[in-house]
Amino acid sequence: MQIVRGKRIEVLFPASAIARRNLELAKEIAQREYHDLLVISVLKGSFIFAGDLIRAMHDAGLSPEVEFMMLSAYGAGTTAGEVKLLRDIDSDVRDRDVLLIDDILESGTTLTHARRILLDRGARSVSIAVLLDKRTRRHADTPLDADFIGFECPDHFVVGYGMDVGHAFRELPYVGVVTGDA
Repeated sequence: MQIVRGKRIEVLFPASAIARRNLELAKEIAQREYHDLLVISVLKGSFIFAGDLIRAMHDAGLSPEVEFMMLSAYGAGTTAGEVKLLRDIDSDVRDRDVLLIDDILESGTTLTHARRILLDRGARSVSIAVLLDKRTRRHADTPLDADFIGFECPDHFVVGYGMDVGHAFRELPYVGVVTGDA
């Protein structure tokens, strides 16, 4: 249990476990053959995971180009499930293998939309790496699975390691659950 900003946070995945898993994921990712690999970090929540995973991928022998994409499934005046592209990539994906990196796979709506955009633009392949997978939240009409998964996540609202609640707790080096006031 940690106390941060007057809140009790139960640690689900400590920093040491995340670091170990990132190295394992990078080795799994590096075992595939890629053509002109482009890694795309889905902002905002994945930025810490993506940075650590990309460095681990370098240590595993990969040298991808890196881009950033921002999507939102819940914006002001937006119906849940409608995905908006808020920030696009600059690179051409035609005939390239793409690895999308995101913090968490829940419903699958956002990542399905991102994958569709990239494939429609001519990406050779689009694989997905996520730190956390919440299978219990997957929509039946969105049967998306990640290719590379850090951890199976219980059905809790999680914070830390880039993930937030009201823009707070992104800086935490672990993933946890806010359990109440301190």
